[in-house]
Amino acid sequence: MNLRNISLFLVIFALLILVGFVQSWSVAFQLLSFCLISAVMALGVNIQWGYAGLFSVGTMGFVALGGLATVITSMPPVKEAWAAGGVRVLVALLFAGAVIVGATQIYKRMKPGRNRALVLTLELIAGFFIYRALFDPAVSAIEAVNPAGTGYLGGLGLPVLVSWLVGGLLAAGVAWVIGKVSLGLRSDYLAIATLGIAEIIIAVLKNEDWLARGVKNVNGIPRPWPVPYEISLQKSTAFIDFAQRFGLNPVDASSYTVKVLYSVLFAIVLMIVLWMSQKALTSPWGRMMRAIRDNEEAAEAMGKDVTHRHLQVFVIGSAVLGIAGAMMTSLDGLMTPGTYNPLRFTFLIWVMVIVGGSGNNWGSVLGGFLIWFLWIEVEPIGRWLLDVLTSPMPNDYWLRIHLLNSAAHMRLLTMGLILLLVLRFWPKGLIPEK
Repeated sequence: MNLRNISLFLVIFALLILVGFVQSWSVAFQLLSFCLISAVMALGVNIQWGYAGLFSVGTMGFVALGGLATVITSMPPVKEAWAAGGVRVLVALLFAGAVIVGATQIYKRMKPGRNRALVLTLELIAGFFIYRALFDPAVSAIEAVNPAGTGYLGGLGLPVLVSWLVGGLLAAGVAWVIGKVSLGLRSDYLAIATLGIAEIIIAVLKNEDWLARGVKNVNGIPRPWPVPYEISLQKSTAFIDFAQRFGLNPVDASSYTVKVLYSVLFAIVLMIVLWMSQKALTSPWGRMMRAIRDNEEAAEAMGKDVTHRHLQVFVIGSAVLGIAGAMMTSLDGLMTPGTYNPLRFTFLIWVMVIVGGSGNNWGSVLGGFLIWFLWIEVEPIGRWLLDVLTSPMPNDYWLRIHLLNSAAHMRLLTMGLILLLVLRFWPKGLIPEK
């Protein structure tokens, strides 16, 4: 990186330090953690769009799958729910998979015509009704087990760090299925299809209580090693002595310690993903992907399997998004499907990639830090600015009240303004692709 690019990152870290002094260090450290997660998400989208030109807007669906992975991997199993219907649910899901496999075999092996259509229709209809007969009673039994506290199967009780890998694998697996169906579509149709699929994933998470409690949410997700709980630190005599040695309140010191450890873990993941992304981008594979992005017809004429390569890069980018989703759920400590808004937050991640520099991994990291920082801080800054500007007005004056109540809209206004400025003066992003 050149001096200009280093200066841009230094400005971001200076802003984070300023937040620590002006607001609180707890806010600054929490903001840093989310900036790191946002940078990982931006790298995932950049792999799909910056490398291969895939316009997918199903980002939040894969992030949500990463969040689901933390629940099904790290939460303890609910033994009563498993006894009530867990095995029956697994049998029903395996049966559904067998029906799908059977349908594909019928389609492949039978000759096209009326007989194939009839057999395929009968197989799917019969399979659907048998599946529902197996699945519905089992789900009802599971969700009836202490619905206020559990009402779902729980997880495998494995370490949270394992769930981050599972989140990537789960998102990659679903992306492979989606890609096999939709990657033959034109770019605008691909965007519509992936957005619809993301909405379907979110809808399933909201409504299938047996899977992750739906909108009742799953809380108490364990923390990754080596992040402790604040109460454990506050009970430690050694930690109290350490905090007092630096003139810190043990309660504040425990909060700072936890947030710093989260940031260190997320920074390690970001560095690994960034290093692997850079290696891939500068390899022959990366040059081939950019050639496909710039001219699919020419690449195909040179013998490249464009659809296969698109599927490959779609799966890799989705896996990175799944890892980021698992990290975010681990940081929150709870799974809340209602917060995954495909249209709103997919737009935000795309702004990160565009502003940072599409096709440049360092640009995506910069965009992730900058846009998330502004997304969080613009509202309090805007409210303070409007408060200063309207201070000569009486407190009950209608214009002052209206402007102060409109401070929340500063977020979207700022995102649009930044996007317009960057596209006007730096159309290739703050750190453009070489």
